[in-house]
Amino acid sequence: MTAATSKKTTWQRIARRIRVPLGFAFAALYLLLARPTLHTILWSLVLVLPGLWLRAYASGYVKKNSELAVTGPYAHTRNPLYLGSMLMAFGFAAASHSWTILIVLAALFFIIYLPTIRSEEEFLRGAFPAFAEYAARVPRLLPRLTPARALQAEAGAFSGALYQRHREYNALIGVTALYAALVLRAYGGQVLRMFFTAR
Repeated sequence: MTAATSKKTTWQRIARRIRVPLGFAFAALYLLLARPTLHTILWSLVLVLPGLWLRAYASGYVKKNSELAVTGPYAHTRNPLYLGSMLMAFGFAAASHSWTILIVLAALFFIIYLPTIRSEEEFLRGAFPAFAEYAARVPRLLPRLTPARALQAEAGAFSGALYQRHREYNALIGVTALYAALVLRAYGGQVLRMFFTAR
């Protein structure tokens, strides 16, 4: 293993460990810098809702560490969960009405999520012999328009039980809470002024 490869592998491990705490730190920065308006909040739904749907749909196909998911959204992209997260994240960046948030988010994606995706794919390549053929037919992130048909019959259909097991409903709760925070950020001051003026 070369020094460059070793450093790359080390950073992939670090990126996987820090992505969750970094996400919480970014959320705090997000709420601090966000300057949402009704217009930006409504436009953000164009990305957030499809992203939320894609994550929910993809979670119903994942049998972690036991089976290679190749059907449903996985016949279009190897990483539909990450793609859904990206759509949601950039949707909320649009809602924030802040270029700083957009730039920081893009940097985090390249620094944290790309290495994480590569690390996970290295595991899949070693765990599942069919992954190499699958990866040759299905793009890593940006989806192909038509499903990789040759892979369609190799695994099952959407499972509501898997959706529940992966607790993907937490994404819906999180999205709802974040939109509530954005509305409060945008209109909380006006509501308070109206309340105290009325009194």
